[in-house]
Amino acid sequence: MKRVKIIAGGDVQSVGYREYVRKATFNTGISGYVKNLKSGDVEIVAEGEEIKLKKLLDDINVTRYPVDVKSFSVTWEEASDKYNGFKIIRGNKDDELFERIDVAGALLYIVVENSSLSLVKQDQMLEKQDQMLNKQDQILEKQDSQMSIQKETLEEMKGFRKDTTNYLESEFEMIKRKLNAIENALSREGITV
Repeated sequence: MKRVKIIAGGDVQSVGYREYVRKATFNTGISGYVKNLKSGDVEIVAEGEEIKLKKLLDDINVTRYPVDVKSFSVTWEEASDKYNGFKIIRGNKDDELFERIDVAGALLYIVVENSSLSLVKQDQMLEKQDQMLNKQDQILEKQDSQMSIQKETLEEMKGFRKDTTNYLESEFEMIKRKLNAIENALSREGITV
């Protein structure tokens, strides 16, 4: 078991950083505390398995609005086993209340920002849906055009078939008459066919 003492500086007070640190220790077996210092920094003392403490260091050295850790001093020691769980050591109730209000404001800002991003993405999705609908309309227009062309082609083929049938019938009729005339002429001359 090891103990690590961290002094985090930057925008770390009145931004919910202590709660962020507490959440990072949740279900890790890490014990200790986090508290604000008069200097504007935050002090974190944590005890636990070295590998878990190293992960904690990575997790809490962050720049994620509204938290902006700019300095991060780390001192390793042997564990004292005097902490039971991980706690936030709070200061003056009035100061804590104002910090909560500041944190709530920062979180509200994040919610509004995320909502704005969601609206932008929804607008992008709607634009893509409109594009898809336009393409579907174009496809339907092409299908209608093809159906119209097929209908015209079918009508022309029916007309061609009828014209061809009529032409062939009249040609066969004429050939039949000529053959009858030739047969009659040959009969008159005494030639039988």
